[in-house]
Formats: sequence, structure tokens, C-alpha cells
Amino acid sequence: MNRRYFIHQSAGASAGILLGAHQAFATSEPTFPVVRVAADKRNFTSAAVERAIERVKKTVKDPELAWLFENCFPNTLDTTVRFSEVGGKPDTFVITGDIDAMWLRDSTAQVWPYLPLTKDDEPLRKLVAGVIRRQTQCIKLDPYANAFYSDPKKEGEWKKDLTAMKPGLHERKWELDSLCYPIRLAYHYWQTTGDTSPFDADWADAMRLILKTCREQQRKTGRGSYTFGRETSWSTDTVPGNGYGNPTRPVGLIHSTFRPSDDATVFPFLVPSNWFAVASLRQVAMMTDKIRPDAAFASECRALADEVEKALKQYAVYTHPKYGKLYALEVDGFGNHLLQDDANVPNLISLPYLGAVSANDPIYRNTRRFSLSTDNPYYFRGKAAEGIGSPHTLVNNIWPMSLTMRALTSTDDQEILMQLRQLKKTHANTGFMHESFDKDDPAKFTRKWFAWSNTLFGELILKVVNERPQLVSKPL
Repeated sequence: MNRRYFIHQSAGASAGILLGAHQAFATSEPTFPVVRVAADKRNFTSAAVERAIERVKKTVKDPELAWLFENCFPNTLDTTVRFSEVGGKPDTFVITGDIDAMWLRDSTAQVWPYLPLTKDDEPLRKLVAGVIRRQTQCIKLDPYANAFYSDPKKEGEWKKDLTAMKPGLHERKWELDSLCYPIRLAYHYWQTTGDTSPFDADWADAMRLILKTCREQQRKTGRGSYTFGRETSWSTDTVPGNGYGNPTRPVGLIHSTFRPSDDATVFPFLVPSNWFAVASLRQVAMMTDKIRPDAAFASECRALADEVEKALKQYAVYTHPKYGKLYALEVDGFGNHLLQDDANVPNLISLPYLGAVSANDPIYRNTRRFSLSTDNPYYFRGKAAEGIGSPHTLVNNIWPMSLTMRALTSTDDQEILMQLRQLKKTHANTGFMHESFDKDDPAKFTRKWFAWSNTLFGELILKVVNERPQLVSKPL
């Protein structure tokens, strides 16, 4: 099932939870319904995660915020992971939530907040190592695919797409960030645990395939092998140009036919993903130096990172009459710039979070001011909240993920508090984060089971508790 389907899903299916929550909220002392999966029904239980939940509940003095954390932070483990050992090696398949497929991007983001806890929890460490191993096999199957099935023989509803679909692929939308996220997970897993066991010959082959794919998608000598077409009523669900996308000038940037929202790009040089690639390629080079020495390959990775960074500084910066120099969301190398931001990560406001640019970079600061204003066409301000949305969910829908990311990249206490308050009051009494909600009515939301959004929210609460506990020392 494609994510687009869930745009039309509402909160109606959660009526039972809503009723229970409203009844609880009506009491003089706030109590909240149990909405977390029962212990004996959970897919995976981590002792370190449970300890973190108890610690946060003692620190966060707002009972609703603590309840949200207890529900959201373990949601990936509770409901989406399938852990096993194959040939004595860990293997972890991670569905995105309400779609029974594994995205390279989402699976990384879903387990990412657990990384610091792996040092004190060996089963959790093995689970994350299993994600790295599974991602390696996915990349080797097809580096252009964004989502995969656990069954390598399964053919899904998109098997008729006009692209080189194979059994085991859920969807084959070329998204540059899909190859960056597994690197991010691998690098930080290594930095956190010191374990090099997932980085075997298969992993090295996958990294070489990533470099090869990125080089091909610079399209310096032709359009490359990748094309995509789909019979659809959604214009953003397919691409023009006979399946190649809109024309570009080969300036050194890497094409991304689709955004992390799975929507087609307008101008195929997606700037946040190219910045993400710069950071990721340098991480691969460092891992190669230390774990599997190959000086030539490491040098190639660094050279591509340098080339892309140089091109970004030359072609991705736009001088705005109000904000000064800022990063465009997309460019084409001909001088065209798409000025907006999108809620899905990588986006422009997330660049420091991804280690791609400094939060103090003047161009980033200008970009951030633009992205978080109504000059961004997808920044919506309503009765319930204000924040960034996405063409993926049309107009007037704000993504909780954008509120969370704004707080994660902020150094301002009041700005962080504002996002926490908005997140607290827009979960529609379900106890979970969603893909998006109507700016005036949070009860109108999309995707009631979206694990990435839940876990990212949990990451934010942990960060606030660890770094700014005074912000949650009293009810919001």
C-alpha cells in the first residue's frame, strides 16, 4: 500500500481511544487511557528503553507529556520490528507502521533514538545491528528502491510501475536520502558501540554500490539507467520527461527523482538530500579507513563529497529580497530555484540535525527564518497550531514531525516550549503522533500508526530531559 492512500484516513477509527481519553480528561485529576500495546503483545522489549521511560516519567512533571512519551518512544519496538537470527547473525525487518514494508529511511529513523541505549542493552544492540544487516541486503538487491518486503519473492501492488521492479521490492522510487540514512545508522552505531561485526564484505559491496549509484545520478554523460512511471491520478506520484524527470544541467549535484515524502521533485537536485550525501560520503570514507582499509575507495568518496559541496555552494544558494542568502529546496543547475520547505526529513530545517551544516551557518539561519514563516508556501498557521506541511498531504495540514524537528534544531527555550505545547495539544487525544493534522482541527489527521513520527517525538523528549530539564520541571 502506498502512503498516499492514508491522506484520506481520519481519526474515526480511533473512536474508542478518543472516547476513553475524553472521559479521562474530564476528571479533576488527569488520568489517561492505556493505549500502549500490552506487554505480552509487544514485538520486542528493551530493558534500557523501559528504564528510560521510567526516568522520563519521574522527570517530566506534565502528566500528559509523560504519557505521550511512554506511548510514543517504544512504539517502533512495540509494533514494527521483526527480529531474528539468521546463520547466527542478527536480522531485523522494520515496517513503517500502517504499511507492511520497510523503508531504508524510515527504518533508520525509527531505531535511531535507541542508539545511545545500546551500550547498556545487548539485545537492543543486536536489534540495531540486525537493521544494518537487513539494509545492506536491501541496497544490494536494488540501490534505486526505497521500500522493501520481508519476503524476497513477494510482488506488491506497484509491480506494474514503469521501472525495473523486482520481487521483494515494495516501491522503486529513487530518493537520494534512502542511501544516506543507512550510512548514518551504520556510522553512529560504530561510534556508539565500537562493534564492527555488521561491516562485512556484503556491507562493503553495498557502500561501493552507493557510490556507483550517486555517480550515475550526477548524469554527467547521459541520463543514466533509472526511469520511473506510474498510472496515477496524483501528479506528484510519477515523473515527467519520459520517466527521467525535468531537465538539469550536470553541475556535480546528484539527482533525486523523489523527495523523502515519496513525492516527485520539481527540480531534481534536491538540496537537503545533497547536503546529507556530503556528510554521508565522508562518514563512509572514515569507516573505510578504520574498518575495511581501501584507500582508493575512501578517496573516491571524499572526492565526490567535495564536488557536491562545491556545487551546492555555487548553485543551491538563492539571494532572497527579504531573508538574504538562503538554501533553496530544489534546483536544476540552470539557475531555477524552488523556494519552500517540506516537512519530511531531510528537509532544510533538519540540516544541522543530520550533521550536514552547522546550526550557526549564516545561510542556514536565513533559510530557517524563511522556512518557519508564511513566506514558505507550506508553512501553515491555524487555530490549533502552526508549522510546516507538505504537498504530500496537500494544503493546511501540519506535520508533527516538523514541530518535533523545529524543537530538535532549536537553541531557544521558548521556541522549544512552543513546539512541546503544540505537540501536546494536537495528538487528537490518541496518545500518539500522526503524519499530519488539519491546522484548525487536529482530530482530522492522516496515518494513525506512523512509527517514525512517534519515535522522533520520543527522541525530542529525551533530549530535553537530558539537556534542558528545567523546561519540563513543571506542567506546560
